Amino acid sequence: MAFTAHHRSTFILGITVAVLIVALAYSWYSLHSLTSEYETTLGDAGDQIATLTARLAELEGERGNLEETLGLEQSKNAEFESEISDISKTVGTLHKLATTDSELLAKYSKVYFLNENYIPARLSLIDTKFRFNPAEELYFHTKVLPDLEELLADAVEDGVDIQVLSAYRSFGIQQDLKSSYTVTYGTGANRFSADQGYSEHQLGTAVDFTAASLKGKLVGFETTEAYEWLESHGHEYGFVLSYPPGNTYYIYEPWHWRYVGKELAEDLHDDGKHFHDLEQREINEYLASFFD
Repeated sequence: MAFTAHHRSTFILGITVAVLIVALAYSWYSLHSLTSEYETTLGDAGDQIATLTARLAELEGERGNLEETLGLEQSKNAEFESEISDISKTVGTLHKLATTDSELLAKYSKVYFLNENYIPARLSLIDTKFRFNPAEELYFHTKVLPDLEELLADAVEDGVDIQVLSAYRSFGIQQDLKSSYTVTYGTGANRFSADQGYSEHQLGTAVDFTAASLKGKLVGFETTEAYEWLESHGHEYGFVLSYPPGNTYYIYEPWHWRYVGKELAEDLHDDGKHFHDLEQREINEYLASFFD
């Protein structure tokens, strides 16, 4: 049989269709394979994401626990540091109490007695420019002398001339002074002069002030600008008036001032009280801050 042009066309078309079918089948198979592979990969990725999400949740929980633990430890450390601070303060206070002469805040003036052997730990000369008589050597407790001289210097800056007439006196000097007063005034000397061992001057922290206008006298000191200035500012430097009007120890002595430490002096001033108004146990609470 002759193979006509029509037959060739049909044959070629059949071949072409077959090829197309095969190609389509292969493409579908490849697409199906890729889809299955993608779905498998996507499933694996989902599982991994789920696993990672669960692990992340675990880590978040662990972090929360660690943060809580850290917070507790920090709180413990803060408490420990506070305890250490309190202990340090207590040790510091005990050290101050152990190294501060308790006599410095004792109520003498016919109450407590200083024996003839008592001498302040250290005494230093008061600057000549602050003494009424520059030629007379006047001594004051070394540790608080700067407060006394600062008081006097500041008074000068305010236009007030306060002079030191008397400062430290030993047991023997007080004995001689009282004896001379007794010879002159008899028992009346007890109203204005302490017996030896009962004088605040023996502590080295008490002074008798005078004013330039009085020329070395004590009588009338309460009428001077010097006294007015001391009333307003003495406590700022740790000084208080020992014998105010109406005290039960001696006559009113506006010239006699005693160093008791700035904290106690400030509190007495703020409360409107005087040194001898307090019980000794109340005064003793200020001993640790005496030199602050």
